[in-house]
Amino acid sequence: MGLKHVVSLLVLLPCLLAPGLSAPTEPDEQWGYVTVRDGAHMFWWLYVSDSMTANSTRLPLVMWLQGGPGGSGTGFGNFEEIGPLDRNLQPRSNSWVKAASVLFVDNPVGTGFSYTDSPDRFATDVATVASDMVTLLKHFFKERKDFQAVPFYIFSESYGGKMAAAISLELTKVIAQGGLRCNFAGVALGDSWISPLDSVMTWGPYLYSTSLLDDVGLEDVNRAAEAVKQAVEKQKFEKATELWSVAETVVEQNTNGVNFYNILTPEAEETGVSSAGDNFISQLARRHIRPLHGQSLSELMNGPIRKKLGIIPQNVTWGGQSEDVFSYMSGDFMKPVVDIVDKLLSAGVNVTVYNGQLDLIVDTMGQESWVKRLEWKGIRDFNSLRWTPIDDPATPGITGAFYKLYKNFAFYWILKAGHMIPSDQAPMALQMLRMITQQEV
Repeated sequence: MGLKHVVSLLVLLPCLLAPGLSAPTEPDEQWGYVTVRDGAHMFWWLYVSDSMTANSTRLPLVMWLQGGPGGSGTGFGNFEEIGPLDRNLQPRSNSWVKAASVLFVDNPVGTGFSYTDSPDRFATDVATVASDMVTLLKHFFKERKDFQAVPFYIFSESYGGKMAAAISLELTKVIAQGGLRCNFAGVALGDSWISPLDSVMTWGPYLYSTSLLDDVGLEDVNRAAEAVKQAVEKQKFEKATELWSVAETVVEQNTNGVNFYNILTPEAEETGVSSAGDNFISQLARRHIRPLHGQSLSELMNGPIRKKLGIIPQNVTWGGQSEDVFSYMSGDFMKPVVDIVDKLLSAGVNVTVYNGQLDLIVDTMGQESWVKRLEWKGIRDFNSLRWTPIDDPATPGITGAFYKLYKNFAFYWILKAGHMIPSDQAPMALQMLRMITQQEV
């Protein structure tokens, strides 16, 4: 389909700020919609780095992709993790905008402020997600030619990493064919749903090793995980997603409700009451989408932020279609994309995997499992390396992370962090960003 740009708006914040919004020094923001397919409208929001000057034009551009699928980057990633302002609209001391220009995209269509005109416009697989995003990026780099030569990185979290891998491969092909001009410098996969089965199969051992399961509980969790494995091996992916929901319930029952996003913190605030009539999709959406769209964040996004942006259609509510996004992607949810990571590495694309020590939903043991099975010719040398410790910038002298780097592949183990690393260990996450984008730290 041809690209139809709905609206793009460049403003200085003092002109449009709603009451209570604070304006950063010398603000430079842009946001808008791109119609990526007929009836499919994707919302994006750019912050130009507050460190960008005439003498520092080499600062990278980072696109942030949230998980879910259905989690909003312009909402959760922006105001809860890495944007210039936090949920209370106060300046964030470790905002990634200090080290890069940041492009948030509500992806797939239907997420956040993105929306569809009809149900048949939702994406149902990562191939469509990748195609839609490349359409948006073609528009973005055509409109913002000043970013065409700037190193461009894709950073991601959770299911966003699965989408980021697919998008990166499609982007690489389009650039090689001359269909898009940008300086694609690499992709970073944070606590990413690259190999769902490896995550599920290591839940039991990880929880057991951290004293959150006893022997009987370990047997229960492993039995539930094995059922997921059998469905995946039979290519029954919709059934695998349903059994994955069952496995999560078994974990909760045997751990007294462990928080899947950080095993050392209480469960996220309740955002919806379960009903006996709910199907497994509704249960999963409640468990994994609604925590990203908590009540206070929804009030912010549908209140002062909506007013500030000034372009959101009247019939669109932030997050209103997000559970539909999850539902339509459910058949794709448990499919692995390890082969895509292999293709990226073999094509010479810089790939980084980073993971939080306290994450359960995408535990580090599972990430290491699929990484060790990569067919990339450099994996044996990578695996033979010893990791290098990194001091926590917030507490010098204390180890905050470890990392390995071999040729175009890197792995970061972030200590004392769960699934949302920038929220749990903000200074360490910002330093990692600078290292991955080859800035001095």
